[in-house]
Amino acid sequence: MKMRVSAVQYHLHTIRSFEDFARQVEHYIKTAAEFGAEFVLFPEFFTTQLLSIGDERGNALTIHDLPDFTEQYRDLFSSLAIETKMHIIAGTHVVRKGGRLYNVAHLFYPDGRIAEQPKLHLTPTEVKEWTITPGDSLQVFETDKGKVAILICYDIEFPEIARMARAKGADVIFCPSCTDDRHGFHRVRYSCHARTIENQVYVVTTGTVGSLPTVDFMRANFGQAAVITPNDIPFPPRGILAEGEINEDMVVTADLDLELLDRVRQSGSVTTWRDRRTDLYPDWA
Repeated sequence: MKMRVSAVQYHLHTIRSFEDFARQVEHYIKTAAEFGAEFVLFPEFFTTQLLSIGDERGNALTIHDLPDFTEQYRDLFSSLAIETKMHIIAGTHVVRKGGRLYNVAHLFYPDGRIAEQPKLHLTPTEVKEWTITPGDSLQVFETDKGKVAILICYDIEFPEIARMARAKGADVIFCPSCTDDRHGFHRVRYSCHARTIENQVYVVTTGTVGSLPTVDFMRANFGQAAVITPNDIPFPPRGILAEGEINEDMVVTADLDLELLDRVRQSGSVTTWRDRRTDLYPDWA
């Protein structure tokens, strides 16, 4: 079975209304649809673009205002998923639950269902500056193409959580990301490669590009989309099926062959998933 995926290098810039945001989103969705994508991934924190709309005095909104757009955000992506028959991983959006803020990835199904995965590991900026609360459970999502998981940016840097996703059956990990410099970008990117090798899965990742001059902590972005494979003979030698141009506004598309994963798990040059030493360290079933 094959799965066609698109990853959006979302260009952040100042906008004036939610309608501006919706038009930009629709452009990327229609582009992915023209390529025949079945899954499309947006970056982490891309909805912070809405904060640049500002208030009646022209001041940028704050992270605590972002949950006010949740209903519009969900309606927009739900309608687009139903219209295009695509699975849309709509990056992350900050929501308010029980008086707390959470950074939550949303998976919009073609039949109208909406699933959520909160970020589990938070960076110092998220904790200290934005007072975001971490999630407390990992979800693995059933789709008509198999099981997938969503590990949000910093989450991919923790091998235990990716091992849990694979133990629960995930063959593809989507990693929406948002990094502001080369160091952060490469931490996430190298971690994605490591997770594909350790667990013999695909990782699809992307990040924000552009800038929001009026929004705190979103003034700089360094991003690139990539579709990453295990490093074995059936796959590209560098483990990259496709990647975008760094910091460019674009959409990257590739086909994932899920049967190849089964083949290398059984008879690859190395069989890292099968050879894990559960007598020495626990398996995360």
